[in-house]
Amino acid sequence: MARKKFVCGNWKMHRTAAEARTLAREVRAAAEPLAGRVDVAVAPPFTALFAVGAELAGSRIGLGAQNLHWEAQGAFTGEVSAHMLAEAGCRYVLCGHSERRQLFGDTDEAVRKKTGAALAAGLHPIVCVGETLPERESGRTLEVVGRQVRAALSGLGPDSIGGLTVAYEPVWAIGTGKTASAAQAQEVHAAIRGILKDLAPGAADAVRILYGGSVKPDNAAELMSQPDVDGALVGGASLKAIDFTGIIQGAIR
Repeated sequence: MARKKFVCGNWKMHRTAAEARTLAREVRAAAEPLAGRVDVAVAPPFTALFAVGAELAGSRIGLGAQNLHWEAQGAFTGEVSAHMLAEAGCRYVLCGHSERRQLFGDTDEAVRKKTGAALAAGLHPIVCVGETLPERESGRTLEVVGRQVRAALSGLGPDSIGGLTVAYEPVWAIGTGKTASAAQAQEVHAAIRGILKDLAPGAADAVRILYGGSVKPDNAAELMSQPDVDGALVGGASLKAIDFTGIIQGAIR
């Protein structure tokens, strides 16, 4: 079945609220004409969510967050709940980004709980999975990614699985300038699609699987031309409106 492409920009720990407002204004001006053909979202830092949301109000560009805690409230200093994100105007939230896994200790179980909390709050989770360079070099890519996907979606029914997005982001390609080839990306995306068909046969073909890892305007079209690559999770290139728009254009070629 045809799946509408989806491009999401992850701004990571970049841009103050004022700077994010300016970038959001630039992204809206450049990307809004394309947003009917491709779903578009940006995920600024927590401190800029309201500012960016105000700039995007009335547009077709969605607001996302980069992380969440699975509890609704409590003594969790420094954390943000799904309901707080929903109140801030978020539609999407990243769960288990590789930097959260690698630098901050997010486990498969934590990602599972975050995904469930996001769905319960009416948010659309973007569940991130991916292997390290040693895991790829040892031939364990599909094993590692398969484990991460199954763990994150454990206990979810078909309707819930149909309400999320998966992002494959090889850790070795994030911020390194290295990019998986289109064939490498397709191989892993097809394997993820196979797992989704095991878990939710009726919903698997509708779930979008994004590629993330040094996506740029000059490689976006080739990556997203693959049958199971349904869009991109964009890091550094999303911090320049012209580059981000170039990637979106790559999704509709």
